[in-house]
Amino acid sequence: MAGTVMDILLAHDGALPAIGAPGRAWLDRAGLLALAQETIAALNAAGIGAGDRVAFVLPNGPDCASLFLCLAAGVTAAPLNPAYRAEEFEFYLGDLKPKAVILEAGAETPARAVAARLGIHVISLTPGHDGPAGRFRLDTAALPAAAPARPGPAAAEDVALVLHTSGTTARPKIVPLSNANLAASARHIGAALALSPADRCLNIMPLFHIHGLIAAVLSSIAAGASVSCTPGFNAFKFLEWLGEVKPSWYTAVPTMHQAILMRARNHREAARAAGLRLIRSSSASLPPQVMAELEDVFGAPVIESYGMTEAAHQMASNPLPPRARKPGSVGIAAGPEVGIMDEAGALLPRGEIGEVVIRGPNVTRGYDNNPEANAKAFTNGWFRTGDQGMLDAEAYLTLTGRLKELINRGGEKVSPLEVDTVLMDHPAVAQVVSFALPHATLGEEVAAAVVLREGMTCTEQALRDFAAQRLAAFKVPRKVVFVKEIPKGATGKLQRIGLAATLGLVA
Repeated sequence: MAGTVMDILLAHDGALPAIGAPGRAWLDRAGLLALAQETIAALNAAGIGAGDRVAFVLPNGPDCASLFLCLAAGVTAAPLNPAYRAEEFEFYLGDLKPKAVILEAGAETPARAVAARLGIHVISLTPGHDGPAGRFRLDTAALPAAAPARPGPAAAEDVALVLHTSGTTARPKIVPLSNANLAASARHIGAALALSPADRCLNIMPLFHIHGLIAAVLSSIAAGASVSCTPGFNAFKFLEWLGEVKPSWYTAVPTMHQAILMRARNHREAARAAGLRLIRSSSASLPPQVMAELEDVFGAPVIESYGMTEAAHQMASNPLPPRARKPGSVGIAAGPEVGIMDEAGALLPRGEIGEVVIRGPNVTRGYDNNPEANAKAFTNGWFRTGDQGMLDAEAYLTLTGRLKELINRGGEKVSPLEVDTVLMDHPAVAQVVSFALPHATLGEEVAAAVVLREGMTCTEQALRDFAAQRLAAFKVPRKVVFVKEIPKGATGKLQRIGLAATLGLVA
């Protein structure tokens, strides 16, 4: 059983395709393995080995995917969002303290000046545009020759990947994930989706995020399957990519699925002709209405899963047919154990609502250099996710919201997800995100931002009346704002915390 990223690269037939991109030749597994070995040898010669952090700032695409795999197999990969501003690079690079940062040769990025200011060596990556997708060359000439403390491939317990938490309410924390964590999560995803060498994933997720790195890239390589890496999400090119790449599946966040639907519902023939085996959704709750329409338009089952960085992504997943997929549920435990815990640390029986907790081989051992956060995050060996939910009689998990996102209206707790689900049933609503609006006496009120379907109209009062038919009075949004697009984070997830201020609703 593969316990490291290098074990994953060594498995399966070397002639199988591994990394691709629309319009590019495939890099096979033998080529990917050779690239990893070259990369590790080059870094080792510059004194960088297992356990040493190497940051990288690359655009989405095959080079980013193959570099991640090569780094994780021998050192500690630290991907950063290329859209960061100089001050953000200053924080993240200063916090990570990497031995080097890899930047694309000639690319204009504020990371270059920040690295110079912080005294961090820059390694240039030159993409091999004329060869197979994902084949690159590293220039380590500027680094002093040295012997690393730990040369060669990394071991199972060595940290393969570090990512920061989103930090929406506090300073971002560093999440270290070992080779064993990544390998376990890749196996869990492969088992949940029954991935095989016959499968091909179309990656549209950003590759500085756990979802794209593990669910799309590593799980495919671990199963002997292939992954075609696009330059990033583009709803207008999505159907064209499906026709060209002919993937068997793709994975995305709900906002991406909704954008895809807005195009695909007018091109049903092309959507069906793609012949997808499955569609996966994760990283946020998928409205049941979107799940139903995706299945209708593409003629493929939608598998909603539940993941987070601290679990090296996957924790639960709806099973493949013929087993039941439950709309509104993120499925059954799919890797780690999943439980529901009360505030005192006692596990609750099925049917009761509490905090979702997990433990298993894919779960981080703790945040880096942060004993206070670890003391809060772990109880009796269980990691507290910060999500509220319930396990039903068949052990399917339903999330009722992030504990920090629950709206506290005068002591009454309101789940934004419940409000979203009701409003999504209105025929004029394409997208909705409910959120807390500060209130002078109640503390918080319920508000909702709504994107209407193309060509349709609706009023605030009409939506409030619609919600009042199905929600208790205290859950009905007191404020509804209509927007062309709902503000999203860098990974495409809806941002509830702080949305009132973002939309200019707070003085």
